[in-house]
Amino acid sequence: MAKLPRVVAHRGASAEDPEHTLAAYRRAIEVGAHGLECDVRLTADGHLVCVHDRRIERTSNGRGVLSTLSLEELESYDWGSWKNPWADLDDEAELPGIDVRTVLRLDTLLATVRDAGRPVELAIETKHPTRYAGLVERRLIEALDRYGWAHPKVGTESPARVMSFSWLSLRRMRVLAPGLRTVLLIDRVPLRFRDGSLPTGVSFAGPSLELVAAHPEYVDRAHKHGHQVHVWTVNAEEDLRRCRDLGVDAVITDRPDVALKVMAEPPRPPVPTVTYPPRRQDRNP
Repeated sequence: MAKLPRVVAHRGASAEDPEHTLAAYRRAIEVGAHGLECDVRLTADGHLVCVHDRRIERTSNGRGVLSTLSLEELESYDWGSWKNPWADLDDEAELPGIDVRTVLRLDTLLATVRDAGRPVELAIETKHPTRYAGLVERRLIEALDRYGWAHPKVGTESPARVMSFSWLSLRRMRVLAPGLRTVLLIDRVPLRFRDGSLPTGVSFAGPSLELVAAHPEYVDRAHKHGHQVHVWTVNAEEDLRRCRDLGVDAVITDRPDVALKVMAEPPRPPVPTVTYPPRRQDRNP
């Protein structure tokens, strides 16, 4: 039986808890996710925080461009109430704890992975373009170095890998930490890589679900070049089954609990091939 895809929690168990909060990542670990995914951005005073958007309005009660704000300013905002805006009117609703309300520092997430009590992978996406350019990658290496994860010893692998849509970002990572695995995120395959190859030094392919649905043959092509395929963002059960049947190596999902149940299902029987006899040609002109 082929190895089942690993389940990676997209911004934590973000279907249940506010994305990129400590609560979302703790839930993902509790339900058994094999890995966690996060986005990182650099604050005005040089701290890496786990936030997806360039601006902070969607996921907090603050305003502004994240890169122009200090960590102290970001920590003054509520990063969880948007998920359940009517909670304060519900007498039975639990009051959100600090692990739901507070902006998540990357260092806190790294410590959570280290202390999980079992091996947990961490896929870290660098967001570009940004005003700080290569400083993001340098700060990321410094953070991973504090846990011994930036420069794994020969024969070992770091639990962390770095993902990006930016080839330049991954090239910086290859220079700064050549032993660290990298993932090129793609929503369309450039012509030169349609054979399943990847830029020099990139470890894994990270195609979107839409790309894989339109071009399922890409999975096999990438595998033939020795690359793993990590697909994002896969939430519907039928899409999860499709990815499993295609043999992808990891699915990145908002619903890790559902994904784990789907992956544990018995494999579907192959669809029988029906052979039709050749049609008789009409002898009439």
